Amino acid sequence: MNLKRIIRHLWTDRRTVRRAFPSRSMQAIEIAIRQAEAGHQGQIRFAVEASLDWGALLRDQTARDRAIDVFSQLRVWDTAQNNGVLIYLLFADHDVEIVADRGIHSRVGKQGWEAICQDMESAFRQRQFEAGVISGIRAVGEHLARHYPGQGVQVNELPDQPVQM
Repeated sequence: MNLKRIIRHLWTDRRTVRRAFPSRSMQAIEIAIRQAEAGHQGQIRFAVEASLDWGALLRDQTARDRAIDVFSQLRVWDTAQNNGVLIYLLFADHDVEIVADRGIHSRVGKQGWEAICQDMESAFRQRQFEAGVISGIRAVGEHLARHYPGQGVQVNELPDQPVQM
C-alpha cells in the first residue's frame, strides 16, 4: 500500500477531470475518434477515471488491471473483427493504458501500444491533456488503418463519445 498514491487518489475527483477535460475537450476527443475511425474498420474508445475507490486502492490495483476491467465493462472486445482499442487514463496517477482486442494486439504488440502511452503521458506532464489524448487517438488510428483499412461504408460498432468513469 502506497500512502502517497492513496492521498493523490483522495484529492483527485471528477471536478479535477472536468477542469483538465472541459466539455469542449471531450467534444474534440469525440470528433478525433470519429475522424480516425473514418479511415479504418477498427473501433477506438477513450475512458478517463479520476481515481480508484478505496477497495481498489487497498488491493493496490494497477491502472493496467483497472483498464482491463473498463475494457470489459465498455464491451470494447465486442467487435466483429476483434479490433477494438481502449485508451484508458487513470487521472490521479497520470497513467495511460491501452488495451487492445486480440486481433489488433497480435499485429501491434505491447511495445507499439506502450510507445503511444509514453507519448501521451509526456504531453500530460506538460498539462496538455486534450492534445495528448488526440495525439494518442491518431496514433492508434494509424495502426488500425494499416492493419484494418477502410473498405466502403464503415460500421460504427462502438460509441465515439469519451467516457468519464
